[in-house]
Amino acid sequence: MAESNYKWYVLRAISGKENKVKEYIEGALVTSSLFKEYVSQVLIPTEKVVALRNGKRTIKERNLLPGYVLVECNLTDECYPLLRNIPNVLGFLSDGKASTKPAPVPQSEINKIVGSVEDSAANLTLEETYVVGEKVKVTNGAFNGFNGVVSEVLPDKHKLKVVVTIFDRQTPLELGFNDVEKE
Repeated sequence: MAESNYKWYVLRAISGKENKVKEYIEGALVTSSLFKEYVSQVLIPTEKVVALRNGKRTIKERNLLPGYVLVECNLTDECYPLLRNIPNVLGFLSDGKASTKPAPVPQSEINKIVGSVEDSAANLTLEETYVVGEKVKVTNGAFNGFNGVVSEVLPDKHKLKVVVTIFDRQTPLELGFNDVEKE
């Protein structure tokens, strides 16, 4: 088969079962020569997220497109039912037309998705959000142990403006998300 016949398609999966679908396809690629002939690769776009739990910073992966699995394949009449009948697969994402065969995703869209996955690995996003007026405790720096109130949230800089009381005076501080924890 010529490499140019492989195009990207989107499988709709039961939300939360994307990894099972990917494991099934990758297992079939190893055992079935029919799958090897038609399917090139499987991708579930994820992003790394920083979560603050009990003052500890943990990194976990979150699915960027819940309920969807990207498959690079040569979608022929033999391949379509193989992928469509995988457990936990609801079908292909189509362009809304009443065609029997789904439309491929343009390579430029796949590049954007893969690029955003690589960007999120470089710039970890913080899962925990802060609200103006929320009480926080400073965990790092010279003001470690002080309690304060969030006066401004700067999400693009991953910083907070916190007002702490020192010697009966209100003192504004600019702290990173990692330097405080919620009370």
